[in-house]
Amino acid sequence: MIKYIAPIALLTISNVFMTFAWYGHLRFRNTALILVILASWGIAFFEYCFQVPANRIGYDVYNAAQLKTIQEVITLLVFSGFSVWYLKEQFRWNYLVGFLFIILAVFFIFKKW
Repeated sequence: MIKYIAPIALLTISNVFMTFAWYGHLRFRNTALILVILASWGIAFFEYCFQVPANRIGYDVYNAAQLKTIQEVITLLVFSGFSVWYLKEQFRWNYLVGFLFIILAVFFIFKKW
């Protein structure tokens, strides 16, 4: 069971770092671009420290398409929380509709045909 959960946990941690690296600087729009680029690179290092092992471990139980799908779902969940909590943006109904379509994609990718 742990072999199925460990990649998901590592990808979740990775995505928290990735989201801050990619979007955290949006609250600091007056900071020089080169500084936020360097800060983002520094944060991205830690993202890779979790993402690479997540995919290495995960590839033992998931195929590449499944790993990518898991990562995208986690990314959307983490980003949704991040945009509401950190960026103070509103979560809209159409985002939820889009997520429902992604859940449908997850079904088709993970279904044994």
